[in-house]
Amino acid sequence: MLDAGPLGAVAPVRAAARPALSRVARGWIVGGVVVVVLVLATVLYDNRLPVGSQGFWTILQTRLVAVATIAIVAFCHGVGTIVFHTATGNRILTPSILGFDALYRMMQTSLVFLLGAGSLVAADSLGAVALQTLVMVLFATLLYGWLFSGRRGDLHVLLLVGVVLGMGFGSVSTFMQRMLTPSEFDVLSARLFGTISGSSAEYLPWAGGVCVAVGAVLWRRRRVLDVVALGRDVSTNLGLNHRREVLLLLVLVALLVSVSTTMIGPMTFFGFVVATLTYQIAGVADHARLMPLAALVGTATLLGAYFVLRHVFYAAGLVTVIIEFVGGLVFLVYLLRKGLR
Repeated sequence: MLDAGPLGAVAPVRAAARPALSRVARGWIVGGVVVVVLVLATVLYDNRLPVGSQGFWTILQTRLVAVATIAIVAFCHGVGTIVFHTATGNRILTPSILGFDALYRMMQTSLVFLLGAGSLVAADSLGAVALQTLVMVLFATLLYGWLFSGRRGDLHVLLLVGVVLGMGFGSVSTFMQRMLTPSEFDVLSARLFGTISGSSAEYLPWAGGVCVAVGAVLWRRRRVLDVVALGRDVSTNLGLNHRREVLLLLVLVALLVSVSTTMIGPMTFFGFVVATLTYQIAGVADHARLMPLAALVGTATLLGAYFVLRHVFYAAGLVTVIIEFVGGLVFLVYLLRKGLR
């Protein structure tokens, strides 16, 4: 699109694009080196068993599962949040505003409330996790389809309904949690905190398959995403069915966030932190560069936090808590400095 202007404007535009391209390339090189170092450190550091022994390979396999889980979660939140920003035209929102986290908490609380704490163990099977993902995606699809099919349906109404439903799910969850026994509440509380070590190698093939499929769709539509980012009026004037494209993007975001949430639990601000860092590093609005860089930045961020908390502070279970705390602070600082957009 940038090259479509008058010939006299082509040269300055290309000249201005050169430093942005080199900036993205530098981000890729630095991020790639950091990710490789962190992967090797996470997998090999402090494994004191003899190399080649059964225990050594068991520990290695466990750590590789954690690294693969981190890569999938980083892709889901990083790419999902950037696409969500494009669809909504607002960079301070996160997909959690649509009520996914609250719905996940209500589903987990309902299991304990109706079937007891032992039901959470049964819910760890691949079929149960896939079913939870399906329920969340169906919820999002029905909500989006219903709100977008009406004549008055627009994005602002959708976000408002998402906030209200999230509050409603949260209230129902709180009501049921107050009626649990202390032991059931402890088991539920441990589940509601996101934890990387809680994921299983059994989840990786289907979660990775979903990420590859969604990533392929988004990559094929990367030029359409650039047009959607111009706004509803401009993209409609360019011949794009803006409502249909936004609906498709929101369903894909719902799929990514649902997969991540059912794997390790809710993470509200992680995607916002990754997207903000990606915008600062890339300095461009081209989705062909933003989406892969977001997955790389997210992987480096989560791997770094996981390694430091696991081997320096011996508190690997707090990774998601620390990420959420730091992410919340970044969100507040960004909001105070940049405003609502």
